[in-house]
Amino acid sequence: MYVDFPLGRPLGKPLDPEFQTSVITAAFDLLNEPSGPVLVDFPISIEDSSSEMLACAIPPRFDPDLHPAVDEALGLRAAYNRTVEKSGRTSVGRSGTADDVAGMIEIFIKLADGTPLSEIDVPGGDHIAVAMDLRSYYEEAALSLSDHVPAARQAESWLYRGTKLGELLHHAQANLKDSGAERRDWYYVMPSTHHRGD
Repeated sequence: MYVDFPLGRPLGKPLDPEFQTSVITAAFDLLNEPSGPVLVDFPISIEDSSSEMLACAIPPRFDPDLHPAVDEALGLRAAYNRTVEKSGRTSVGRSGTADDVAGMIEIFIKLADGTPLSEIDVPGGDHIAVAMDLRSYYEEAALSLSDHVPAARQAESWLYRGTKLGELLHHAQANLKDSGAERRDWYYVMPSTHHRGD
C-alpha cells in the first residue's frame, strides 16, 4: 500500500491513534485480496507543512545553579509527560529513561568541556544512543508545547537550532571532531543536516 505521507511518518499523523489504526487496517485488508501482487494507494494524502514555523515556548530558567541545558530539559519534563500520557508510549529508552535526562546531558557537558570520551562513564558505552534518547525526549516534549502537530522535521530543527541542548550538542560534537575522535563518535551526535562546517 502506498501512503503519501511526509518522510518518517509511515502512519501519517502523530498522536492520532484513530487515523493510524485506519492506515494499519487498510494495509491488513490487502491480505483479503484473492491474488497478488497488489498495489493500492491509501485514499488520504498528507502534505508536509514545513513552511509553517514551529514555535515552542521554552520554560524560563528555574535553577540558575544548573547548566542551562539541564535546567531547560528538566523544565520540559511536564510537556514530555503529557505527550507520553496521550500517546501511551515513548521512544526514550535506548540508554535510560526520562528520569535520567540530567545525567545524559552531563555526558555532553563533559564532552563540550573537552573531557575525552574514554574518561566519561556512558551508559552502555554508547553516547550516540544517549544523544538519540535526548532527541526523542525533546521531540516528544515539542508535541505538547506546539499549538499544532509539527511537520515531520520541525521539532528536530527546533532542538538543534533553538534550544540550549542543541547548542551544547554542537559544542560537544565540535570538540570530539577536533580532538581526532573516530568519525562514528562525532558524526552521529546529530543528523548531518544540522552539522556545522563539515
